[in-house]
Amino acid sequence: MKPLRCIILACCLLLAIPLPAQAAAAMDEEAAANAKRLQMFKKTGRQTRISWELLAAADLFEHNVRLSRRDLPKQTGLIGLYIPPERWSGPANPLPSDDNPVRIRLFGGIGKDGNGDGRADPKSDEDVLYSYASFLSQYGRGLENSKIGLWDYYQRDKSVGIILGHMKVIKKTGHLNLAGRSFPVPIRYNYSYRSTWGDARGWGGRRIHEGTDVFADYGVPVLATSYGVVEMKGWNRYGGWRVGIRDVRNTYHYYGHLNGFAKNLREGMVVKPGEVIGSVGSSGYGPPGTAGKFPPHLHYGMYKDNGRTEYSFDPYAYLRIWERGDKKKRKK
Repeated sequence: MKPLRCIILACCLLLAIPLPAQAAAAMDEEAAANAKRLQMFKKTGRQTRISWELLAAADLFEHNVRLSRRDLPKQTGLIGLYIPPERWSGPANPLPSDDNPVRIRLFGGIGKDGNGDGRADPKSDEDVLYSYASFLSQYGRGLENSKIGLWDYYQRDKSVGIILGHMKVIKKTGHLNLAGRSFPVPIRYNYSYRSTWGDARGWGGRRIHEGTDVFADYGVPVLATSYGVVEMKGWNRYGGWRVGIRDVRNTYHYYGHLNGFAKNLREGMVVKPGEVIGSVGSSGYGPPGTAGKFPPHLHYGMYKDNGRTEYSFDPYAYLRIWERGDKKKRKK
């Protein structure tokens, strides 16, 4: 087997990324599941008068939190929302997985019967979604009241902000099929990169390199790698002109050392995979406007939020997969 193919295969196995034939089947299966989710979100939204886009966004947030943490149970149904037993049944309820709506209410739990079978089953997708939406509906109608409910539920500003960002993406696209990806520079240009995550850096103090450098000429377009919301745009003394985008997997994508930004790019804007957000440069390592202290390149970093904290991880393997995908699309 050729070395490059070995690397790609190893990455697929390591990251649980499906191979081509499997990927096509997985995408069809995901689209069908998303259609069912959409029906559930809209139905529950009508019942509780909570925006279905907000419910879908919260579900997407928690789905990805559960994927990134080992202290939470794995998702088994279509809905990613997880309501802990003490919150579902009530903190003083002797039955942690109680499904009796009357007893749950007596002990101050939030579990409810969402499908009309007389049980408030914490393993039922409909019951969990309805219970979550009912909790938010206590705070009144409208987004501002829902924000208060979200903060009361998560007790964390960042979690609320990420959910609201996901809601923006869902409202903008109108669907839940948001798995698209793109390599961060167009593959028709000349570029090069290698694994540099964790390498030592000296400017500005001892630190590690939290990303992968993609070397290319000045002015080469820089592309959004996924659906997401622009959280940050501006100058940083390390990264120069940089953009930060939060995707629908709770991951923050950092694009540094840019030569400039796309004309209409602004904070709060929804972007899609392959959309131009700026161009390759050599800005940074000084006050605003500093450039030319190193060869032009894109510093690309990824940071995962797990509902408690945010941490950097190596984007190299993902870049290889996305690059391969874009090359296959170009051949079609």
